[in-house]
Amino acid sequence: MKITSSIITFARFFFIVSAVLLSYSVKSQKDLSYFLPDVQTLNPEITTPEEFLGFQIGEWHVTHTQQVYYMKKLAEESDRIQFHSMGKSHEDRPLVHLYISRPDNLQRLEEIRQNQLNWSDPMSDQTAPQEELPLVVWQGYSIHGNEASGSNAALLVAYYLAASDNPEILKILDNTVIIFYPSFNPDGMQRFSSWVNMNKSKTLNPDNQDREYDEVWPGGRTNHYGFDLNRDWLPVQQPESQVKIKLYQMWRPNILTDHHEMGTNSTFFFQPGIPSRTNPLTPQINQDLTEEIGTFHAAALDSMGSLYYSKESFDDFYYGKGSTYPDIQGSIGILFEQGSSRGHIQHSDHGILTFPFTIRNQFVTSLSTLQAGLSLKNDLQKYQRDFFHSQDYSGSEGYVFGHKSYPHKTQELAKILQLHDINIFRLTKELTHGDHSYSADDAYYVPLDQRQKQLIRTIFETNTTFQDSLFYDVSAWTLPLAFDLPYDLVQEPSSLEKVLQPVSGEKATFTTSTYAYILPWEHYLAPRVLYQLLDEGIRAFVGTQPFTYDGHHFNYGSVLIPIQNQDKETIESILKAAVEQEGVPVIGIPTGATGMVNLGSRNFAKVVKPKIGLIVGNGASAYSSGEVWHLLDTRYHIPVTRLDGEHFSSYNLDDYNVLVLTAGSIRGVSKEKLQQWISRGGTFIVQGSAGRWADRQFPGHFKYKKSVSIDTTSAGYDEMSDLYGARVTGGAIVKTKIDRSHPLNFGYLEDVLPLFKKGNHVFEVDPLAYKNPIVYADDPLWSGYLHESNIKLFSGSSAVQVAAIGSGRIINFADNPNFRAFWYGTNKLFANSIFFGRLISSRASN
Repeated sequence: MKITSSIITFARFFFIVSAVLLSYSVKSQKDLSYFLPDVQTLNPEITTPEEFLGFQIGEWHVTHTQQVYYMKKLAEESDRIQFHSMGKSHEDRPLVHLYISRPDNLQRLEEIRQNQLNWSDPMSDQTAPQEELPLVVWQGYSIHGNEASGSNAALLVAYYLAASDNPEILKILDNTVIIFYPSFNPDGMQRFSSWVNMNKSKTLNPDNQDREYDEVWPGGRTNHYGFDLNRDWLPVQQPESQVKIKLYQMWRPNILTDHHEMGTNSTFFFQPGIPSRTNPLTPQINQDLTEEIGTFHAAALDSMGSLYYSKESFDDFYYGKGSTYPDIQGSIGILFEQGSSRGHIQHSDHGILTFPFTIRNQFVTSLSTLQAGLSLKNDLQKYQRDFFHSQDYSGSEGYVFGHKSYPHKTQELAKILQLHDINIFRLTKELTHGDHSYSADDAYYVPLDQRQKQLIRTIFETNTTFQDSLFYDVSAWTLPLAFDLPYDLVQEPSSLEKVLQPVSGEKATFTTSTYAYILPWEHYLAPRVLYQLLDEGIRAFVGTQPFTYDGHHFNYGSVLIPIQNQDKETIESILKAAVEQEGVPVIGIPTGATGMVNLGSRNFAKVVKPKIGLIVGNGASAYSSGEVWHLLDTRYHIPVTRLDGEHFSSYNLDDYNVLVLTAGSIRGVSKEKLQQWISRGGTFIVQGSAGRWADRQFPGHFKYKKSVSIDTTSAGYDEMSDLYGARVTGGAIVKTKIDRSHPLNFGYLEDVLPLFKKGNHVFEVDPLAYKNPIVYADDPLWSGYLHESNIKLFSGSSAVQVAAIGSGRIINFADNPNFRAFWYGTNKLFANSIFFGRLISSRASN
């Protein structure tokens, strides 16, 4: 692969920009030549960003609305650009992408797409790259809304590709189809641009402590519900992710770039990342090609004197990130990280850092990516073909998953697989494997002899052996464990039906009763139905003991809805909708004479409608509180009032019977007020670091285990960070044993529960077993990395403790049961704490 001459040519291509840079003054008015090379070749018929916006890029932060309308304008004026919109964000902003190429390529776009899909199909017989098949490059910007240099640079990149007649650019357009994603995160972009623009001074102030550089909570990084969209490429729980993954699988690009920002005192980073932290399923040639592409970035940045580095940070391990997701699919994912001005201008270790400077670096590396793609086109296309054609598809194994009592979770996992263009089949005959029985029509089979074999492996496999002990993100993400669904690697079943349409919920028929209904609590959407009933004033009771009727076995937590003295029509309306629209099972019972426990028994406890206050704001975690808001709002349809912790003491807490603090602390807390509220019967739910805070407010109720300290070691000073970093639990899957009779565990059918473990918070196990509803197994590691000292720490420890204060309870989870919205399997722990926390006996509390 001889690329030296191309790099030199490309460096000259940017030389004019470096000359402008050297003469740049912070206070000077910038023109287009500061950002763009050879401005004399630009087509004057194409509207510049400045002409459209009324200001030059970098003077203000462009809003998402402005960006969208400018992209539409370019598509109207240039035959090199097509404008498309697929879906919307949570705040109903359009999710926009462009196709950029030479005009005749755009006219035969569908033909090119089909050829691209055929080229990466292991069943195709194509063996050599086709000169007429363009390279497909995806360029994406600012998935974190407050990393704004990328989304602002996107306007310049799109304009330059539309307007430039530079021979180098024309050659790129001849040989490339660009999928251009100007903003991955519209809601975050809009939120951040509003903040920095409203706080900008006319006389730019680089003081890092200025309000402009200190966003109000939750900041613009995340989407509407507080999710980090750069962790959602694999779980695809957010609409922004679902749209882009659909588009990705429609095209299977050869390169995908992901433009980010990092700390103000940093320079510029491009991949590859730390070599020892590359996922073992990623082939070495992927990293080799990434490094060769990096030489183009280095040359372009060298030509302008911009500092940069590579290989010393970040990694390519978790396939749920934008720059790593392509690596498991024959593509090259590239992360760019630009030191951030976070507003318009700041002091940094490298001098004054301006917003235009950060934009310019993002622009330059956008073009160097395209130049690299042009130079390495054949190698990249061959790599993609070889990635899929070199797999061994001769086996007849695959994964089966699902459970008849968990239809919603089963279907949601199936939907994720379909989004990733994975073929799935429905079982049409019962299958038994080991301890698991999979019912016909209630389980799915995923064969490994298909194109996405490697992606299927990373979704289903567990791994506990690693080359490195440090991880930029989580070390495990086995989805069937996250969903708490049985699954097995099996020989292909004899009776299968390919699923050709998007998976949808199974509907059922509602049967009326004149006596009572039972809502089995194991169904994922049961909390939604129960809240609807309670909200309409319907009395409901939870069974604290199992019972039977007419062959049905009802487990701990089954909900009783009696007809006696209640509005029968309202009950039937809610339950009928749940059955027929969501497939939630509801069983009508004509008598109270049920086996083991009768329906009038004291073993049915009345359920009180939860009135929930979620504590947010400075001091609280935007991520984990957003996860709770998302769960309650979008899945359970339970209203939740978000209370700013800094004003906590001013709120009337009598309006709530449940308060939630997911992580962090309450800055405006009145301990006496909180204690009185709990004493009167309130349920206070905390998790992770919020539990530590609660322990300081109410000492003596929780017994944390101490981590093992580092005594002596031969590690040198330069190894110190790695020594401590190896003891960080950044995200692993652990095995726990649960007491299914405890209210926190109602609705679970097995005694073993996979739990996501982040951080080293654990509790001492109580000698009284009934005080330990969830205990880590003696050999807790299920998948991912745990330091040996943490394995010892977790082993046999308690994962949750409950404190009784007066008539109320504090429920303290060591871990996050709602992690990133894809941990469906432990959402029920949180739901149980909301609905049934008040029922936990004081004898089972600390």
